[in-house]
Amino acid sequence: MAEVVIVENAAAAGELVAESLRSLIEARPDAVLGLATGSTPLPVYSALAASVHRTPLDVTLVRGFALDEYVGLPEGHPQSYRAVITRDVVEPIGLTPQNIQVPNGNLETIESAGRDYEQAILDAGGVDVQILGIGRTGHIGFNEPGSSFASLTRVKTLTEETRADNARFFSSPDDVPMHCITQGLGTIRRARHLVLLAFGEAKADAVAAAVEGPMTASAPGSAIQLHPHVTVVIDEAAASRLANLDYYRHAWANKPAWQGI
Repeated sequence: MAEVVIVENAAAAGELVAESLRSLIEARPDAVLGLATGSTPLPVYSALAASVHRTPLDVTLVRGFALDEYVGLPEGHPQSYRAVITRDVVEPIGLTPQNIQVPNGNLETIESAGRDYEQAILDAGGVDVQILGIGRTGHIGFNEPGSSFASLTRVKTLTEETRADNARFFSSPDDVPMHCITQGLGTIRRARHLVLLAFGEAKADAVAAAVEGPMTASAPGSAIQLHPHVTVVIDEAAASRLANLDYYRHAWANKPAWQGI
């Protein structure tokens, strides 16, 4: 069963997860982070940046792998996930840009991009902590409903619902790419610790399906149930459809502090 932590708001979630990431980096300066994009993980990155600047921590050796990238966006496009990771994570926290990898969405090399990314993660020794959000369709990364639990990094076609959700970042809905390259559910499950974040009532059904629903490719987030170390950090609204809410509160309130998350 995943550990479910219900917090007051996204800022509180950010502080909690950032504290855990700082402890990891202190223990292992070259830790490998799995980096999600989008608005959901921003409080984590902001809190970690604030912590590093408030109490200096050497993060120059930290390595990272982004979850996904659009296919076919021109190099330097402001909504490419390379640009987003640089803007939201690398620069604020002070990471070394060369240590942070993003799947290659270049059309010229797209046929081998998935295999290359898988090999890079293996060469790095695997991901220590993978930060995840979850979409309204239940997708994690860009693994849309129907994705295999064993899938590896590959090119996927985005659903129209996901394209519509991401249209706010582009000048026009038509500018949202049709394809992406994403870590697979099998790739994600190889990380040693998964931290899934979700905020707001719009995510409540997807959270309930991921944590308590049947394991099914129709709810890609339910793949987390196969992982031995999962922490789900959510606000009250996102937790509102969970059947075992009282137990999750009880377990968190009585957890030994030394265990962390």
